[in-house]
Amino acid sequence: MTILRIALLFVLAAVAEIGGAWLIWQAVREGRPWWWAGLGIMALGAYGFVATLQPDAHFGRILAAYGGIFVAGSLAWGVVVDGFRPDRWDVLGSVVCLVGVALIVLVPRPAA
Repeated sequence: MTILRIALLFVLAAVAEIGGAWLIWQAVREGRPWWWAGLGIMALGAYGFVATLQPDAHFGRILAAYGGIFVAGSLAWGVVVDGFRPDRWDVLGSVVCLVGVALIVLVPRPAA
């Protein structure tokens, strides 16, 4: 259950942060209404709260692991939402990041 919870929280955080940044991008760069940026700011705030729900108590570890999720999630968002087509180096970079996430989050550590 813990691994499923960790994964779901990372996905929720990714949607909130990447979606928030995308909404702001749309308002500033693509001429969407400015209230899109307001929604983006709210989504980015939600990301900050979602990260606190992770079971690991170490902020640095959670944020570092999320960095890898952000890399892969951003490329996936681009594919699904913007029609972006990653090249093999994008895919390889994402895989490397996700391996790093697994090492950071899943490797057993001695109890403190």
